[in-house]
Amino acid sequence: MVLGKVKSFTVSYDCHHDSNVPVFSSGDCVSGRVTIEVTGEIRVKSLKIHAKGFAKVRWTESRNAGSNTAYTQNYTEEVEYLNHKDILIGHERDDDNSEEGLTTIHSGRHEYAFSLELPQTPLATSFEGKHGSVRYWVKAELHRPWLLPMKTKKEFTVFEHIDINTPLLLSPQAGTKDKTLCCWFCTSGPISLSAKIERKGYTPGESIQIFAEIENCSSRIVVPKAAIYQTQTFYAKGKMKEVKHLVANLRGESLSSGKTETWSGKMLKIPPVSPSILDCSIIRVEYSLMVYVDIPGAINLSLNLPLVIGTIPLHPFGSRTSSVSSQCSMSWLGMGLPERPEAPPSYAEIVTEEQRQSVADVPAAREELDGPLFAYIHEFRFQPPPLYSEIDPNPDHARRTEERRLDACPSR
Repeated sequence: MVLGKVKSFTVSYDCHHDSNVPVFSSGDCVSGRVTIEVTGEIRVKSLKIHAKGFAKVRWTESRNAGSNTAYTQNYTEEVEYLNHKDILIGHERDDDNSEEGLTTIHSGRHEYAFSLELPQTPLATSFEGKHGSVRYWVKAELHRPWLLPMKTKKEFTVFEHIDINTPLLLSPQAGTKDKTLCCWFCTSGPISLSAKIERKGYTPGESIQIFAEIENCSSRIVVPKAAIYQTQTFYAKGKMKEVKHLVANLRGESLSSGKTETWSGKMLKIPPVSPSILDCSIIRVEYSLMVYVDIPGAINLSLNLPLVIGTIPLHPFGSRTSSVSSQCSMSWLGMGLPERPEAPPSYAEIVTEEQRQSVADVPAAREELDGPLFAYIHEFRFQPPPLYSEIDPNPDHARRTEERRLDACPSR
C-alpha cells in the first residue's frame, strides 16, 4: 500500500466575538480545531495538542573584568500562566514504532475539535516588547511511525480586562510646578505650569482633554507641549531594564516673555496601543501624560500625570459623574460655610391671618366630631411654633437627660 501525504496541517480557533481575531480572558473557554488534509491514507500513532502561556524576559549586558577582559551577562526570567495537554487521537506513548494501535486517516479533509479553560486567576495581557513578551499558543503534533513528528502552532490573544469605571481611575489628575532660570549672577522671572485631566483611566481611541495654564515671566521664548509615553519595565535576577516610547504628542503656541497661555480642554488622541500591564511580576507596561514647557538652553519644566489604558470603555453615566466631580473639584474652594446657621422662616411667612380666621368657626358638618381629641387638634391647628433661639431654654433638663443616657450605656 502506498502511504498518502499530509497536504495541510493547521490549528484554528472558534471566535466568539464579532471580529475574526481570537481574543480571550481569564476563565474563558478556548475552543478550536486541528485540521488535517491528506491525499491517500495515512496511519497515525497520535495527535496531541499542547496549550501554553507565559511571560518571558531576556537581555544581555557587557561587563569588564579587567583591562583586557570582557564578558557578557545574560538576564532571563519566565512566569508560566498556562500549561495544558490533551490527546485527540491515539495514545500517550510515541517512543516505539510498532504497528499496533494505529489510527488510519483516509484521504480528504478532517477536523478534530479541542477545548480548554483558561485559569480563573489573573493572566498577563498578550504583549510584545523589546526585552520581553507575553504569549499564548496552542501547538499540535502529529506522530506517525518511522517519521518525524509534524508540528504546527497558532497563537491567540489574552486580554486581562481593566475596567476604567472605578473611582480610582475616574479621579482627576493634576499638578503644578514652577522654575526660575538663572544665568551666572542674573536671575529671570519664573515659569509656572499647572495642568489637569479629568480622569486617570482611558481606552485606545479616546481623546484626553488637557486643561493647563502656562505663565512665562522669564526673558526667553518657551513652547508648551504635551506627550503620552509608554514605559516598559523588565525584571530579571534582581535587575531592571526600562524602555520608553513616545505614543502621541501635541505642540502649543510659542510663548514670549510676560505672556500666559491657557489650554481649555486641548485634545490629545490615544492611538491603538497595548493595555496597561500591572499584575505581571516580570513585565510592567505603564503610561503617563507629560505636560511640559520646552525651554531653549535649559532643562524643560515638566509635569507627569499617570495614566491607565484599560479595555472596558467609559460608561455614559461615568462620563457625567467624572465631569461633575471635575467641576466640583474646581469650584468648591471658592465656597465658604456660613458663620451662623440661618434661622427658620417666621410663623407669619407660612400661615396667613386669613387661614387662622377660617378655622375659628367649626363647620356644622363636623359637630359630631366634638370631643376631647378633636378639641385638642383644633386648638393647636395653625398655632405658631416656639420662638427660634440659638440658646437652649432648658439646659438643666438637657444635662439630666444626657446623664441618664450615659448611665444606661456602661460601655461608654
